[in-house]
Amino acid sequence: MAEKALAGEVALVTGAAKRIGRSIALRLAAEGADVAVNYATSKKEADEVVREIHVGGRRAIAIKADVSRRAEVRKMIATVEREFRRLDILVNNAGMIFAAKFEQLTEAQWDRIMNTNLKSQFLCSQAATPLLKRRGRGRIINLTSLGGILPWPAYTHYCVSKAGAIMLTRCMARALGPKIRVNSVAPGTIEFPGEPPDKDYIRRVPLHRTGTGEDIAGAVVYLATADFVTGQTIAVDGGRTLV
Repeated sequence: MAEKALAGEVALVTGAAKRIGRSIALRLAAEGADVAVNYATSKKEADEVVREIHVGGRRAIAIKADVSRRAEVRKMIATVEREFRRLDILVNNAGMIFAAKFEQLTEAQWDRIMNTNLKSQFLCSQAATPLLKRRGRGRIINLTSLGGILPWPAYTHYCVSKAGAIMLTRCMARALGPKIRVNSVAPGTIEFPGEPPDKDYIRRVPLHRTGTGEDIAGAVVYLATADFVTGQTIAVDGGRTLV
């Protein structure tokens, strides 16, 4: 039997209790990695992800942390080091989105989205860097968005946070190479079972469908194994950026 692509490696996925983060955590485990499952409030769902990973034969732990707070991030990374003795892959997935008209956008809303979507990626990456460098081939994969590429006027705050995450990716790739590769995945519309289909998106994009959590997880696995790719943002969007 062929060895799995990530056999023996350890991954930390932020915001891994639900949706895309859950899909990524489970896929990394399926590829052979042990996984630290970060969550902020969704303990029940995080524990379920951990149980699924255990059933598949890999190690996993759930770690509660608000990744927009430096002290909690440092404690999370220390827990990963204590439990696994190494870290090979950091997936900065934690994020949020909500609409707000530009004229009514409040300072609190602006700060909340920046802290969750951008500051968290900086804090987690900075704290994890010493551990990722130890083995000389660490990977940081940031979840960004088409909102960081395309302007959505009802989501100005969100778009700016994700554009910042794309530039953070590029800057870190320069700053942390060659020991750490840093890339990002920009999902298009992703739907999960039970959600109504986005008919307009399906009609417009060349592939005539929305994405799945597995589509994003597949891109993350590629970047977790690619050796000659850094500083890139892969749009996993069915061709939305073409139209």
